[in-house]
Amino acid sequence: MSTEPVVPAPSSGWETVIGLEVHCELRTQTKLFCGCRNSFGEEPNTNVCPVCLGLPGSLPVLNRAAVEYAIRIGAALHSTVQASMFHRKNYFYPDMPKDYQISQYDVPINAGGWLTLPGGRRIGIVRAHLEEDTGKTTHVGGGGRIHEATRSLVDYNRAGVPLVEIVSAPDMRSADEARAYVDELRAILVATGASDGKMEEGSLRVDANVSVRPAGSEEFGTRCEIKNMNSLRSLGRAVDYEVSRQIQLIESGGVVSQETRHWDEGAGRTASMRSKEEAYDYRYFPEPDLVPVDPPEEWVASIKASLPPMPSERRERIAEMSGLPAGSEAVVTVVRLGLDDLVEAVGAQGADTKSVGGASPAVAAIAVKRAANEVASDLAGAANLERSSFAKLVRMESSGQLTSAQARTVLKSMLEAGGDPEVIAEGLGFEAMESGGLEAIVDDVIAAHPEEWARYSEGEDKLAGFFIGHVKQATQGKADLKSASALLRSRR
Repeated sequence: MSTEPVVPAPSSGWETVIGLEVHCELRTQTKLFCGCRNSFGEEPNTNVCPVCLGLPGSLPVLNRAAVEYAIRIGAALHSTVQASMFHRKNYFYPDMPKDYQISQYDVPINAGGWLTLPGGRRIGIVRAHLEEDTGKTTHVGGGGRIHEATRSLVDYNRAGVPLVEIVSAPDMRSADEARAYVDELRAILVATGASDGKMEEGSLRVDANVSVRPAGSEEFGTRCEIKNMNSLRSLGRAVDYEVSRQIQLIESGGVVSQETRHWDEGAGRTASMRSKEEAYDYRYFPEPDLVPVDPPEEWVASIKASLPPMPSERRERIAEMSGLPAGSEAVVTVVRLGLDDLVEAVGAQGADTKSVGGASPAVAAIAVKRAANEVASDLAGAANLERSSFAKLVRMESSGQLTSAQARTVLKSMLEAGGDPEVIAEGLGFEAMESGGLEAIVDDVIAAHPEEWARYSEGEDKLAGFFIGHVKQATQGKADLKSASALLRSRR
Protein backbone atom coordinates (compact mmCIF):
# COMPACT_ATOMS: atom_id res chain seq x y z
CA MET A 1 0.00 0.00 0.00
CA SER A 2 1.49 3.32 -1.11
CA THR A 3 1.80 6.34 1.12
CA GLU A 4 0.12 9.49 -0.15
CA PRO A 5 2.64 12.36 -0.20
CA VAL A 6 1.77 15.51 1.66
CA VAL A 7 1.15 18.27 -0.90
CA PRO A 8 0.95 21.76 0.62
CA ALA A 9 -1.67 24.20 -0.65
CA PRO A 10 -0.35 26.56 -3.33
CA SER A 11 0.82 29.95 -2.06
CA SER A 12 -1.63 32.79 -2.66
CA GLY A 13 1.14 34.70 -4.43
CA TRP A 14 1.07 32.34 -7.40
CA GLU A 15 -1.30 31.71 -10.28
CA THR A 16 -1.74 28.34 -11.99
CA VAL A 17 -1.89 28.14 -15.78
CA ILE A 18 -3.20 24.95 -17.39
CA GLY A 19 -3.64 23.91 -21.00
CA LEU A 20 -4.90 20.44 -21.93
CA GLU A 21 -4.30 18.15 -24.88
CA VAL A 22 -7.11 15.63 -25.21
CA HIS A 23 -6.73 12.65 -27.56
CA CYS A 24 -10.10 11.32 -28.66
CA GLU A 25 -10.36 7.98 -30.47
CA LEU A 26 -13.06 8.10 -33.15
CA ARG A 27 -15.86 5.55 -33.40
CA THR A 28 -15.13 4.41 -36.93
CA GLN A 29 -15.50 0.80 -38.01
CA THR A 30 -11.98 0.71 -39.42
CA LYS A 31 -8.64 2.43 -38.88
CA LEU A 32 -7.63 5.80 -40.29
CA PHE A 33 -5.61 4.64 -43.30
CA CYS A 34 -6.47 0.94 -43.75
CA GLY A 35 -9.33 -1.53 -43.53
CA CYS A 36 -8.36 -3.14 -40.22
CA ARG A 37 -11.09 -3.23 -37.56
CA ASN A 38 -11.16 -0.46 -34.99
CA SER A 39 -12.18 -2.55 -31.98
CA PHE A 40 -11.18 -2.41 -28.32
CA GLY A 41 -10.25 -5.55 -26.36
CA GLU A 42 -9.33 -7.89 -29.22
CA GLU A 43 -6.51 -10.45 -28.98
CA PRO A 44 -3.17 -8.61 -29.33
CA ASN A 45 -1.87 -8.07 -32.86
CA THR A 46 -4.92 -9.50 -34.63
CA ASN A 47 -6.28 -6.25 -36.16
CA VAL A 48 -3.16 -5.48 -38.21
CA CYS A 49 -2.14 -5.36 -41.86
CA PRO A 50 0.85 -4.18 -43.96
CA VAL A 51 -0.41 -0.55 -43.87
CA CYS A 52 -0.77 -0.13 -40.11
CA LEU A 53 2.40 -2.17 -39.54
CA GLY A 54 4.31 0.17 -41.83
CA LEU A 55 5.58 -2.55 -44.15
CA PRO A 56 7.49 -1.45 -47.28
CA GLY A 57 5.32 -0.77 -50.33
CA SER A 58 2.07 -0.26 -48.40
CA LEU A 59 0.12 2.96 -48.99
CA PRO A 60 -2.43 4.76 -46.77
CA VAL A 61 -6.00 5.52 -47.90
CA LEU A 62 -7.90 8.11 -45.82
CA ASN A 63 -11.05 7.01 -43.97
CA ARG A 64 -13.95 9.30 -45.01
CA ALA A 65 -15.92 8.57 -41.80
CA ALA A 66 -12.99 9.79 -39.70
CA VAL A 67 -12.98 13.09 -41.60
CA GLU A 68 -16.71 13.47 -40.99
CA TYR A 69 -16.30 12.83 -37.28
CA ALA A 70 -13.48 15.38 -37.12
CA ILE A 71 -15.73 17.95 -38.80
CA ARG A 72 -18.54 17.18 -36.34
CA ILE A 73 -16.14 17.80 -33.45
CA GLY A 74 -14.92 21.05 -34.99
CA ALA A 75 -18.46 22.28 -35.55
CA ALA A 76 -19.47 21.45 -31.97
CA LEU A 77 -16.44 23.38 -30.67
CA HIS A 78 -17.17 26.46 -32.81
CA SER A 79 -13.95 25.89 -34.76
CA THR A 80 -13.22 27.00 -38.31
CA VAL A 81 -13.36 23.88 -40.48
CA GLN A 82 -10.79 24.34 -43.21
CA ALA A 83 -8.73 22.62 -45.87
CA SER A 84 -5.91 20.70 -44.20
CA MET A 85 -2.99 18.42 -44.90
CA PHE A 86 -1.14 15.56 -43.25
CA HIS A 87 2.49 15.54 -42.16
CA ARG A 88 4.91 12.90 -40.95
CA LYS A 89 5.85 13.38 -37.32
CA ASN A 90 9.08 11.47 -36.79
CA TYR A 91 10.00 9.80 -33.53
CA PHE A 92 11.28 6.40 -32.66
CA TYR A 93 9.30 4.41 -30.13
CA PRO A 94 8.64 0.65 -30.24
CA ASP A 95 4.87 1.31 -30.45
CA MET A 96 5.33 3.29 -33.69
CA PRO A 97 5.68 0.61 -36.38
CA LYS A 98 6.62 3.11 -39.10
CA ASP A 99 8.92 5.14 -36.80
CA TYR A 100 6.71 8.12 -37.66
CA GLN A 101 3.13 9.14 -37.02
CA ILE A 102 0.84 10.57 -39.69
CA SER A 103 -0.61 13.69 -38.12
CA GLN A 104 -1.59 17.26 -38.98
CA TYR A 105 0.87 20.01 -38.18
CA ASP A 106 0.51 23.64 -39.24
CA VAL A 107 -2.70 23.24 -41.27
CA PRO A 108 -5.22 21.37 -39.03
CA ILE A 109 -8.74 20.54 -40.14
CA ASN A 110 -10.21 22.55 -37.21
CA ALA A 111 -8.70 25.87 -36.13
CA GLY A 112 -9.72 27.96 -33.13
CA GLY A 113 -12.99 27.63 -31.24
CA TRP A 114 -14.21 27.35 -27.66
CA LEU A 115 -16.45 25.51 -25.24
CA THR A 116 -18.46 26.86 -22.32
CA LEU A 117 -18.26 25.32 -18.85
CA PRO A 118 -21.48 24.88 -16.82
CA GLY A 119 -20.51 27.89 -14.70
CA GLY A 120 -20.34 30.10 -17.80
CA ARG A 121 -16.54 30.27 -18.24
CA ARG A 122 -15.42 30.04 -21.87
CA ILE A 123 -12.27 28.00 -22.55
CA GLY A 124 -10.52 28.59 -25.86
CA ILE A 125 -9.64 25.85 -28.34
CA VAL A 126 -6.42 26.27 -30.33
CA ARG A 127 -6.93 23.39 -32.76
CA ALA A 128 -8.53 19.97 -33.18
CA HIS A 129 -6.60 17.92 -35.71
CA LEU A 130 -6.66 14.40 -37.16
CA GLU A 131 -3.92 11.86 -36.58
CA GLU A 132 -3.38 8.13 -36.15
CA ASP A 133 -2.95 6.46 -32.78
CA THR A 134 0.11 4.50 -31.72
CA GLY A 135 0.34 0.90 -30.60
CA LYS A 136 0.31 -0.02 -26.93
CA THR A 137 3.39 -1.06 -24.97
CA THR A 138 3.11 -3.07 -21.76
CA HIS A 139 6.19 -3.17 -19.55
CA VAL A 140 6.32 -6.43 -17.62
CA GLY A 141 8.01 -6.73 -14.24
CA GLY A 142 8.91 -4.16 -11.62
CA GLY A 143 6.47 -1.28 -11.28
CA GLY A 144 5.30 -1.30 -14.88
CA ARG A 145 7.74 1.42 -16.00
CA ILE A 146 10.24 0.80 -18.80
CA HIS A 147 13.31 1.27 -16.60
CA GLU A 148 11.98 -1.29 -14.10
CA ALA A 149 10.75 -3.86 -16.63
CA THR A 150 12.32 -7.22 -17.40
CA ARG A 151 10.67 -7.21 -20.83
CA SER A 152 8.16 -5.21 -22.90
CA LEU A 153 5.24 -6.41 -25.02
CA VAL A 154 3.86 -4.43 -27.97
CA ASP A 155 0.27 -4.67 -29.27
CA TYR A 156 -0.27 -2.98 -32.64
CA ASN A 157 -4.06 -3.34 -32.69
CA ARG A 158 -4.35 0.34 -31.72
CA ALA A 159 -1.75 1.53 -34.25
CA GLY A 160 -3.56 3.47 -36.94
CA VAL A 161 -6.82 3.98 -35.01
CA PRO A 162 -8.16 7.46 -35.91
CA LEU A 163 -7.73 10.21 -33.33
CA VAL A 164 -8.69 13.83 -33.03
CA GLU A 165 -6.31 15.74 -30.77
CA ILE A 166 -8.01 18.74 -29.17
CA VAL A 167 -5.59 21.37 -27.88
CA SER A 168 -7.01 23.94 -25.48
CA ALA A 169 -5.75 27.45 -24.89
CA PRO A 170 -3.92 27.90 -21.54
CA ASP A 171 -7.13 29.32 -20.06
CA MET A 172 -7.65 27.10 -17.01
CA ARG A 173 -6.53 28.28 -13.59
CA SER A 174 -7.19 25.33 -11.27
CA ALA A 175 -7.47 21.56 -11.14
CA ASP A 176 -11.24 21.95 -10.70
CA GLU A 177 -11.48 23.91 -13.95
CA ALA A 178 -9.35 21.32 -15.74
CA ARG A 179 -11.68 18.54 -14.58
CA ALA A 180 -14.75 20.56 -15.55
CA TYR A 181 -13.25 21.19 -19.01
CA VAL A 182 -12.59 17.49 -19.66
CA ASP A 183 -16.04 16.56 -18.35
CA GLU A 184 -17.69 19.10 -20.66
CA LEU A 185 -15.52 18.13 -23.63
CA ARG A 186 -16.30 14.45 -23.11
CA ALA A 187 -20.05 15.25 -23.07
CA ILE A 188 -19.66 17.20 -26.32
CA LEU A 189 -17.71 14.39 -28.01
CA VAL A 190 -20.32 11.83 -27.02
CA ALA A 191 -23.12 14.14 -28.20
CA THR A 192 -21.52 14.45 -31.65
CA GLY A 193 -21.38 10.67 -31.95
CA ALA A 194 -17.66 10.87 -32.70
CA SER A 195 -16.49 9.07 -29.55
CA ASP A 196 -17.74 6.93 -26.70
CA GLY A 197 -15.61 9.02 -24.29
CA LYS A 198 -14.47 6.01 -22.24
CA MET A 199 -11.33 7.04 -20.40
CA GLU A 200 -11.06 3.58 -18.84
CA GLU A 201 -10.64 2.07 -22.34
CA GLY A 202 -8.29 4.77 -23.59
CA SER A 203 -10.88 6.28 -25.93
CA LEU A 204 -10.17 9.60 -24.23
CA ARG A 205 -6.67 10.40 -22.98
CA VAL A 206 -5.53 13.66 -21.41
CA ASP A 207 -2.12 15.33 -21.21
CA ALA A 208 -1.85 18.44 -19.04
CA ASN A 209 0.56 21.33 -19.59
CA VAL A 210 1.02 22.98 -16.20
CA SER A 211 2.96 26.07 -15.18
CA VAL A 212 2.86 28.68 -12.44
CA ARG A 213 3.57 32.42 -12.46
CA PRO A 214 3.48 35.23 -9.91
CA ALA A 215 -0.06 36.48 -9.35
CA GLY A 216 -0.75 39.40 -11.66
CA SER A 217 2.01 38.51 -14.14
CA GLU A 218 1.16 38.33 -17.85
CA GLU A 219 4.15 36.15 -18.75
CA PHE A 220 3.83 32.40 -18.74
CA GLY A 221 6.09 30.27 -16.59
CA THR A 222 7.98 27.20 -17.79
CA ARG A 223 5.49 24.43 -18.42
CA CYS A 224 5.70 20.71 -17.75
CA GLU A 225 3.58 18.19 -19.60
CA ILE A 226 2.00 15.48 -17.44
CA LYS A 227 1.04 12.11 -18.92
CA ASN A 228 -0.64 8.90 -17.74
CA MET A 229 -3.83 10.33 -16.21
CA ASN A 230 -6.67 7.89 -16.85
CA SER A 231 -9.50 9.52 -14.88
CA LEU A 232 -10.76 12.93 -13.85
CA ARG A 233 -9.64 12.19 -10.30
CA SER A 234 -6.12 11.44 -11.53
CA LEU A 235 -6.11 14.66 -13.55
CA GLY A 236 -7.05 16.74 -10.51
CA ARG A 237 -4.52 15.08 -8.23
CA ALA A 238 -1.72 15.32 -10.80
CA VAL A 239 -2.31 19.02 -11.45
CA ASP A 240 -2.46 19.87 -7.74
CA TYR A 241 0.75 17.96 -7.07
CA GLU A 242 2.60 19.51 -10.00
CA VAL A 243 1.54 23.05 -9.08
CA SER A 244 2.82 22.60 -5.52
CA ARG A 245 6.04 20.99 -6.77
CA GLN A 246 6.80 23.89 -9.10
CA ILE A 247 6.03 26.54 -6.48
CA GLN A 248 8.22 24.83 -3.90
CA LEU A 249 11.02 24.49 -6.44
CA ILE A 250 10.92 28.17 -7.43
CA GLU A 251 10.60 29.44 -3.85
CA SER A 252 13.61 27.37 -2.83
CA GLY A 253 15.74 29.01 -5.54
CA GLY A 254 15.42 26.28 -8.19
CA VAL A 255 14.36 26.52 -11.83
CA VAL A 256 11.53 24.59 -13.47
CA SER A 257 12.77 22.60 -16.46
CA GLN A 258 10.54 22.14 -19.50
CA GLU A 259 9.97 18.41 -19.56
CA THR A 260 7.47 15.60 -19.84
CA ARG A 261 6.53 14.05 -16.50
CA HIS A 262 4.78 10.78 -15.66
CA TRP A 263 1.91 10.71 -13.16
CA ASP A 264 2.32 7.84 -10.72
CA GLU A 265 -1.17 7.13 -9.41
CA GLY A 266 0.00 4.84 -6.60
CA ALA A 267 2.67 7.20 -5.28
CA GLY A 268 0.54 10.29 -5.90
CA ARG A 269 3.36 12.24 -7.55
CA THR A 270 4.86 13.14 -10.92
CA ALA A 271 8.28 11.95 -12.05
CA SER A 272 10.52 13.14 -14.88
CA MET A 273 10.29 11.11 -18.11
CA ARG A 274 12.24 13.12 -20.70
CA SER A 275 12.98 16.66 -21.79
CA LYS A 276 10.03 18.26 -23.55
CA GLU A 277 10.21 17.95 -27.33
CA GLU A 278 9.74 20.94 -29.62
CA ALA A 279 8.33 20.86 -33.14
CA TYR A 280 11.80 20.74 -34.71
CA ASP A 281 12.56 17.54 -32.76
CA TYR A 282 9.88 15.75 -34.78
CA ARG A 283 11.25 16.87 -38.18
CA TYR A 284 7.79 17.39 -39.66
CA PHE A 285 7.40 17.23 -43.42
CA PRO A 286 4.30 16.84 -45.66
CA GLU A 287 3.08 13.26 -46.01
CA PRO A 288 3.95 12.39 -49.64
CA ASP A 289 1.42 9.55 -49.91
CA LEU A 290 -1.67 11.62 -49.05
CA VAL A 291 -3.28 14.57 -50.83
CA PRO A 292 -4.61 17.61 -48.90
CA VAL A 293 -8.05 17.24 -47.30
CA ASP A 294 -10.48 19.86 -48.66
CA PRO A 295 -14.05 18.90 -47.76
CA PRO A 296 -16.73 20.55 -49.95
CA GLU A 297 -18.65 23.39 -48.30
CA GLU A 298 -21.97 21.62 -48.91
CA TRP A 299 -20.76 18.53 -47.06
CA VAL A 300 -19.50 20.60 -44.11
CA ALA A 301 -22.81 22.49 -43.97
CA SER A 302 -24.84 19.26 -43.97
CA ILE A 303 -22.68 17.81 -41.18
CA LYS A 304 -23.15 20.94 -39.06
CA ALA A 305 -26.91 20.87 -39.66
CA SER A 306 -27.10 17.25 -38.50
CA LEU A 307 -25.61 17.91 -35.06
CA PRO A 308 -27.89 17.53 -32.04
CA PRO A 309 -27.99 20.25 -29.34
CA MET A 310 -24.76 20.37 -27.35
CA PRO A 311 -24.73 20.25 -23.51
CA SER A 312 -24.46 24.04 -23.11
CA GLU A 313 -27.46 24.57 -25.40
CA ARG A 314 -29.44 21.97 -23.48
CA ARG A 315 -28.59 23.65 -20.17
CA GLU A 316 -29.82 26.98 -21.51
CA ARG A 317 -33.08 25.39 -22.65
CA ILE A 318 -33.69 23.65 -19.31
CA ALA A 319 -32.81 26.88 -17.49
CA GLU A 320 -35.36 28.78 -19.57
CA MET A 321 -38.06 26.21 -18.85
CA SER A 322 -37.36 25.80 -15.15
CA GLY A 323 -36.35 29.32 -14.16
CA LEU A 324 -33.14 28.01 -12.61
CA PRO A 325 -29.64 29.27 -13.53
CA ALA A 326 -27.99 27.31 -16.36
CA GLY A 327 -25.05 26.51 -14.10
CA SER A 328 -27.15 25.33 -11.16
CA GLU A 329 -26.61 21.82 -9.84
CA ALA A 330 -30.17 20.81 -10.74
CA VAL A 331 -29.88 21.87 -14.39
CA VAL A 332 -26.41 20.37 -14.78
CA THR A 333 -27.67 17.10 -13.27
CA VAL A 334 -30.64 16.94 -15.63
CA VAL A 335 -28.42 17.42 -18.69
CA ARG A 336 -25.66 15.12 -17.49
CA LEU A 337 -28.15 12.29 -16.95
CA GLY A 338 -29.95 12.97 -20.23
CA LEU A 339 -33.30 13.59 -18.53
CA ASP A 340 -34.15 16.76 -20.45
CA ASP A 341 -37.41 15.33 -21.72
CA LEU A 342 -38.75 14.93 -18.19
CA VAL A 343 -38.63 18.70 -17.78
CA GLU A 344 -39.95 19.23 -21.30
CA ALA A 345 -42.88 16.89 -20.59
CA VAL A 346 -43.82 18.99 -17.56
CA GLY A 347 -43.66 22.19 -19.60
CA ALA A 348 -45.62 20.68 -22.47
CA GLN A 349 -48.50 19.74 -20.15
CA GLY A 350 -48.78 23.17 -18.64
CA ALA A 351 -47.36 22.60 -15.18
CA ASP A 352 -45.92 25.62 -13.44
CA THR A 353 -42.19 25.05 -13.90
CA LYS A 354 -41.18 28.61 -13.01
CA SER A 355 -42.63 28.89 -9.50
CA VAL A 356 -39.23 29.01 -7.83
CA GLY A 357 -40.24 31.66 -5.34
CA GLY A 358 -43.94 30.83 -5.14
CA ALA A 359 -45.93 28.49 -2.97
CA SER A 360 -44.83 25.34 -4.77
CA PRO A 361 -41.40 23.76 -4.39
CA ALA A 362 -42.19 21.56 -7.40
CA VAL A 363 -39.94 23.16 -9.97
CA ALA A 364 -39.52 20.45 -12.60
CA ALA A 365 -35.72 20.56 -12.69
CA ILE A 366 -35.51 20.23 -8.90
CA ALA A 367 -37.88 17.27 -9.03
CA VAL A 368 -35.77 15.59 -11.69
CA LYS A 369 -32.61 16.18 -9.68
CA ARG A 370 -34.36 14.64 -6.68
CA ALA A 371 -35.30 11.67 -8.84
CA ALA A 372 -31.70 11.33 -9.98
CA ASN A 373 -30.52 11.30 -6.37
CA GLU A 374 -33.14 8.70 -5.46
CA VAL A 375 -31.94 6.36 -8.20
CA ALA A 376 -28.23 7.11 -8.03
CA SER A 377 -27.50 3.39 -8.20
CA ASP A 378 -30.20 2.59 -10.75
CA LEU A 379 -30.60 5.36 -13.30
CA ALA A 380 -32.65 3.05 -15.51
CA GLY A 381 -35.58 3.83 -13.25
CA ALA A 382 -35.50 7.51 -14.16
CA ALA A 383 -34.79 6.75 -17.82
CA ASN A 384 -37.93 4.56 -18.02
CA LEU A 385 -40.17 6.89 -16.04
CA GLU A 386 -43.38 7.66 -17.93
CA ARG A 387 -43.08 11.32 -18.94
CA SER A 388 -46.79 12.16 -18.79
CA SER A 389 -47.04 10.56 -15.33
CA PHE A 390 -44.10 12.58 -14.11
CA ALA A 391 -45.69 15.79 -15.43
CA LYS A 392 -48.91 14.85 -13.66
CA LEU A 393 -47.04 14.35 -10.37
CA VAL A 394 -45.41 17.78 -10.67
CA ARG A 395 -48.83 19.38 -11.31
CA MET A 396 -50.24 17.60 -8.25
CA GLU A 397 -47.47 19.02 -6.09
CA SER A 398 -47.57 22.51 -7.57
CA SER A 399 -51.34 22.69 -7.16
CA GLY A 400 -51.14 21.67 -3.51
CA GLN A 401 -52.66 18.19 -3.89
CA LEU A 402 -49.43 16.74 -2.49
CA THR A 403 -46.80 18.12 -0.17
CA SER A 404 -43.14 17.96 -1.16
CA ALA A 405 -42.54 14.99 1.13
CA GLN A 406 -45.58 13.16 -0.24
CA ALA A 407 -44.53 13.86 -3.82
CA ARG A 408 -41.06 12.43 -3.10
CA THR A 409 -42.66 9.25 -1.74
CA VAL A 410 -44.92 8.92 -4.77
CA LEU A 411 -42.01 9.58 -7.11
CA LYS A 412 -39.95 6.87 -5.44
CA SER A 413 -42.80 4.41 -5.97
CA MET A 414 -43.11 5.45 -9.62
CA LEU A 415 -39.38 4.94 -10.15
CA GLU A 416 -39.55 1.47 -8.63
CA ALA A 417 -42.73 0.17 -10.23
CA GLY A 418 -44.29 2.84 -12.44
CA GLY A 419 -47.97 3.68 -12.15
CA ASP A 420 -50.35 6.62 -12.01
CA PRO A 421 -49.38 9.18 -9.33
CA GLU A 422 -53.00 9.80 -8.31
CA VAL A 423 -53.59 6.09 -7.75
CA ILE A 424 -50.33 5.74 -5.82
CA ALA A 425 -51.12 8.78 -3.66
CA GLU A 426 -54.61 7.47 -2.89
CA GLY A 427 -53.20 4.04 -2.00
CA LEU A 428 -50.75 5.67 0.41
CA GLY A 429 -53.51 7.67 2.03
CA PHE A 430 -52.12 11.01 0.89
CA GLU A 431 -54.57 13.87 0.66
CA ALA A 432 -54.21 17.60 0.71
CA MET A 433 -55.04 19.51 3.87
CA GLU A 434 -57.54 22.27 3.65
CA SER A 435 -55.91 25.65 4.18
CA GLY A 436 -58.25 26.34 7.12
CA GLY A 437 -57.23 23.11 8.81
CA LEU A 438 -53.55 23.95 8.42
CA GLU A 439 -54.09 27.43 9.88
CA ALA A 440 -55.79 25.93 12.92
CA ILE A 441 -52.93 23.49 13.52
CA VAL A 442 -50.33 26.25 13.19
CA ASP A 443 -52.24 28.34 15.72
CA ASP A 444 -52.47 25.35 18.11
CA VAL A 445 -48.71 24.75 17.85
CA ILE A 446 -48.02 28.43 18.56
CA ALA A 447 -50.36 28.42 21.56
CA ALA A 448 -48.70 25.27 22.97
CA HIS A 449 -45.22 26.86 22.93
CA PRO A 450 -45.60 30.50 24.07
CA GLU A 451 -42.01 30.89 25.25
CA GLU A 452 -40.53 29.70 21.95
CA TRP A 453 -43.04 31.80 20.02
CA ALA A 454 -41.98 34.93 21.89
CA ARG A 455 -38.33 34.29 20.99
CA TYR A 456 -39.24 33.57 17.36
CA SER A 457 -41.33 36.74 17.17
CA GLU A 458 -38.38 38.75 18.47
CA GLY A 459 -36.20 37.54 15.58
CA GLU A 460 -34.78 34.14 16.59
CA ASP A 461 -35.38 32.71 13.09
CA LYS A 462 -33.79 29.34 13.77
CA LEU A 463 -36.86 28.44 15.86
CA ALA A 464 -38.90 28.26 12.63
CA GLY A 465 -37.65 24.68 12.25
CA PHE A 466 -38.90 23.90 15.75
CA PHE A 467 -42.45 24.98 14.89
CA ILE A 468 -42.45 23.36 11.44
CA GLY A 469 -41.38 20.08 13.04
CA HIS A 470 -44.36 20.20 15.40
CA VAL A 471 -46.72 21.06 12.51
CA LYS A 472 -45.36 18.15 10.51
CA GLN A 473 -45.85 15.82 13.48
CA ALA A 474 -49.38 17.08 14.17
CA THR A 475 -50.44 16.59 10.53
CA GLN A 476 -48.69 13.22 10.14
CA GLY A 477 -46.63 14.69 7.32
CA LYS A 478 -49.61 15.87 5.28
CA ALA A 479 -48.97 19.60 5.68
CA ASP A 480 -47.44 21.67 2.91
CA LEU A 481 -44.43 22.89 4.86
CA LYS A 482 -43.89 25.94 2.68
CA SER A 483 -47.44 27.04 3.38
CA ALA A 484 -46.87 26.36 7.07
CA SER A 485 -43.73 28.50 7.01
CA ALA A 486 -45.64 31.33 5.32
CA LEU A 487 -48.34 31.13 8.00
CA LEU A 488 -45.73 31.31 10.77
CA ARG A 489 -44.18 34.42 9.23
CA SER A 490 -47.59 36.06 8.79
CA ARG A 491 -48.37 35.62 12.49
CA ARG A 492 -45.19 37.25 13.81
